[in-house]
Amino acid sequence: MTETQRSGRVREINGPIVTIDLPGVRSGEQVKIGELGLIGEVISLRGEQAVVQTYESTDGVRPGEPAIGLGWPLSAELGPGLLGGIFDGVQRPLEKIAIESGDYIRRGLALPALDRSKQWEFEPNTTLELGAQIGTGTVLGTVQETATITHKILVPPGIRGELSELAPAGSYDIESTIAQVRVPGQGPNLPGRSQRLSLYHRWPVRRPRPYSKRDDGISPLITGQRVIDSFFPQLKGGKGAVPGPFGAGKTVVQQQVARWSNADIVIYVGCGERGNELVDVLETFPQLEDPYTGRKLMEKTLLVANTSNMPVVAREASIYIGLTMAEYYRDMGYDVVMLADSTSRWAEALREVSGRLGQMPVEEGYPAYLASRLAAVYERAGRVETYDAGSGSVTLIGAVSPPGGDFSEPVTSHTKDIIETFWALSKELADARHYPSIDWVTSFSAHVHTAAEWWHEQVDPSWEQRRGQALGLLARDAELSRIVNLVGPEALSDTQRWELEGASLVKEGVLQQSALDEIDTFCSPRKQFALLDLVLAIYDQGADLIALGVPVSELQNMPQLAKVRRCKSMYNSDQVESIRALGREIEQAFETIRLEYAKQAEHS
Repeated sequence: MTETQRSGRVREINGPIVTIDLPGVRSGEQVKIGELGLIGEVISLRGEQAVVQTYESTDGVRPGEPAIGLGWPLSAELGPGLLGGIFDGVQRPLEKIAIESGDYIRRGLALPALDRSKQWEFEPNTTLELGAQIGTGTVLGTVQETATITHKILVPPGIRGELSELAPAGSYDIESTIAQVRVPGQGPNLPGRSQRLSLYHRWPVRRPRPYSKRDDGISPLITGQRVIDSFFPQLKGGKGAVPGPFGAGKTVVQQQVARWSNADIVIYVGCGERGNELVDVLETFPQLEDPYTGRKLMEKTLLVANTSNMPVVAREASIYIGLTMAEYYRDMGYDVVMLADSTSRWAEALREVSGRLGQMPVEEGYPAYLASRLAAVYERAGRVETYDAGSGSVTLIGAVSPPGGDFSEPVTSHTKDIIETFWALSKELADARHYPSIDWVTSFSAHVHTAAEWWHEQVDPSWEQRRGQALGLLARDAELSRIVNLVGPEALSDTQRWELEGASLVKEGVLQQSALDEIDTFCSPRKQFALLDLVLAIYDQGADLIALGVPVSELQNMPQLAKVRRCKSMYNSDQVESIRALGREIEQAFETIRLEYAKQAEHS
């Protein structure tokens, strides 16, 4: 036992909530419980008694067993070796646990997140000189963590002083000293001290990591999914949510974002989801290729897996573990996307713990602090200026699983008030096999005007106008569909029936996108706009012909329309010119029809 550790006894056990006698323990401190050494966290103090929530089952633990205060809060190990890793909800490496414990995690098993034996090639920052004043976020040097990611070794937050030693280039394990800093004393009569720095450090996961200043997002997170990028864009550093009922495709949407987004680092947190879904993620991701580098996707990916049969309290911790690692790479100047699947399971963990503590429940049994906890989590997303590595961002996208698809339930409604991008999944669209089943009526994005600047510069100046036209057509379709359901399509004029046809082309030719289609699973921004422009050009030209008196049935029977619906799967992202050629072919067909009717009008 170290000087910072203190010993006490277990007094009372209530599921994952354990009351201990431990004088001097602090709120938030980690504690080892019982002979098994179960790890827990102090969540409240009552004199010399502490209430601890454990991250593992307390079955078999008895009053009187030892309780040891470890002297630090729940913290994440941050350093080289995180990328490509698969961790549980408290950052234990699952691959090493499988070797030590088999298919099931042995209770009390404690393994460090980072490999202590692996050697890393450290390159010191040549611009630093001995005697220089350094502080939070100063880049001491670099380590090539993977083939595509250079890991910057930063001075941990809270340390400031004079650089007295910097290790030369060479191979080091993560515990080796790579720098020494003379930290001044806190007063005139207090001596300074020498602070040793290594390749890694620990950080309390519930405390946001500091930054120089917060900036507004300037560029969209490109996901390759048309309904997201073209209709409801998400900025790098933004906050988004994917709510939807069971079977609507939340996990697939998040996996597509993880696989195809143009973020530098991807962190996927499976929080309380079914084991078969997470097994699919764990088996699939190591086989995937990063479309931007051609390397393995896992070289820029971290997975945190906490399935529904694992300890419920660890669900809450898993979100904070993922956020802390995301902020760590953000501090290096990287754009990080973190996907939390799902925040509803995280909120259920809060509800269970609050119930065990006897706290007053409010909406549907959730604690009164649900909204503030959700807001605190999403607030850790954002684009920031780091201290020494330029700008970086954390984009946080949380899945929400409202019971019965009821978006008025507390987790969904509070989340909707906090986030900026809302991709609402529809059970009706999913039942109709329209995927992604993102409902264009109830979804929204607060980033359209900012994203438009990027689209106008990089793709086409008419993007925002075309997007607005398509959404207007879809809104008109919703109105006309109600009339059709009541009295049938015969009650509509040709103009209205062509509006329905145009909306159908938007839905089938643009919005639908199969994650299993090798060609269409990813769609570049240029292809996205080409498809959208093609469909709307057809609608515009057809509307002009109907105004000349051409029957809508003649336009609906054009064979080219079927080709337009299949176009997304016929041409890949490098064949945008073929899509434009199809548009010219259809334009010629429309012109032929126009000339025929113009001649008939002359003869009549």
